[in-house]
Amino acid sequence: MPEFDWRSPESYESLQDAEIVDIAWECLRRNLDYRRDYEAIIANSPDGEVSSEFRRKWGICFRP
Repeated sequence: MPEFDWRSPESYESLQDAEIVDIAWECLRRNLDYRRDYEAIIANSPDGEVSSEFRRKWGICFRP
């Protein structure tokens, strides 16, 4: 897989027909604070689910 080049228009071709929630998810999943919180909550969750508090904090209503 080639390395992502944020300056290359070709790197964004897949987003041409993306829904707003897809773009929001791409931004959120790259957020280091979100990723740290997610790792911590999953590590402490016996069933692998995230809490409603976590969902509210990060504004998640479309992905678990």
